Amino acid sequence: MNFLDRNEFNFQPSQEVINTIHNFDIGKFCFYTRIYDQGKKSIFSEYLAGMFDIEEKRILLGYGAEDILKNAVHYFLTKGPNNKMLIPKFSWWYYKSIADEVDGQTLQYPVYETEDSFCYDMEGLKKMIEDEKPRILLVASPNNPTGNGLTPDELDHIINMTSGDTIVLIDEAYAAFLSSDITYVKHLVDAHPNVIISRTLSKFYGLPGLRLGFGFISQSEEMEKFARFSNKYLGYDRLSEEVGIAALKSEGHYRQIANVMDEARKMYTEELGSLPGFKVYKSVANFILIKYPIEKKEALQVAFAGEDYKVKFMNEPALNQQMRITLGRKEQNRKVCDIILSICKQ
Repeated sequence: MNFLDRNEFNFQPSQEVINTIHNFDIGKFCFYTRIYDQGKKSIFSEYLAGMFDIEEKRILLGYGAEDILKNAVHYFLTKGPNNKMLIPKFSWWYYKSIADEVDGQTLQYPVYETEDSFCYDMEGLKKMIEDEKPRILLVASPNNPTGNGLTPDELDHIINMTSGDTIVLIDEAYAAFLSSDITYVKHLVDAHPNVIISRTLSKFYGLPGLRLGFGFISQSEEMEKFARFSNKYLGYDRLSEEVGIAALKSEGHYRQIANVMDEARKMYTEELGSLPGFKVYKSVANFILIKYPIEKKEALQVAFAGEDYKVKFMNEPALNQQMRITLGRKEQNRKVCDIILSICKQ
């Protein structure tokens, strides 16, 4: 089975990651981390602090990015009477789910479809922030499933729409596909008192099974309290720490894989974009969203099942004739495109 439905990784980890696993000293499992003696959480958070030029105490670690997002939503929606969270109209179902767990009120802010992409409605968002005064504003860049992303200036603009009473939670699970620049992260958390940025090794670094997420927070008393809440007193998985550092050191390996994904985006756009009833949306993530004629849906589903290929057929009220396809290896991308073309010829 070829899994191209959950934005997982159909390539091999870097050699440095493989070597780190093979050479790991299993004796380290017998002891808690001793880095607490230095007032730090983990060798992984210490490495991130140097990489992003942000104080180690302002680094978050979690069991995947979902853990960081869940901790933030649960913490801030249960502190005081305000339990409102704004999320994008088209977004990951998990956002609402974790708010529901603490009886949070989730409201969708406008995202609109353009000729070949999706965009945040900045004026509409600003009005919602002013009217609703949410406790949390969740921003996803790039956004799943639409694939659109925001520039650092656009993120800064959105944060400036809020007051200090609103926490801006930025989900950047796919951000490394959008740009290799990370300098803006420090600017955002240094310039504003109410920002949490969440990232992960699951997407660009292709290690979803490692379950290692990380994030960054602004400098404020409220954020310091949240950092203490989310922190693991006895440390983190000793093997995951070292594998995580090895992955971050392997930028070249993963950037080459990102280039394969770039080629796939071009192929889908050139070969499917001009077909009657089809639209290939621009994407800056490791997946692509494609609109197809609704009457072809059943035939497409049967064809993919017959070839043992899994893609995501969207089933939302305003997003029900699109399929989201994870960008995989060259032969997988070619096969997916051929399956779609074969149905169009019928």
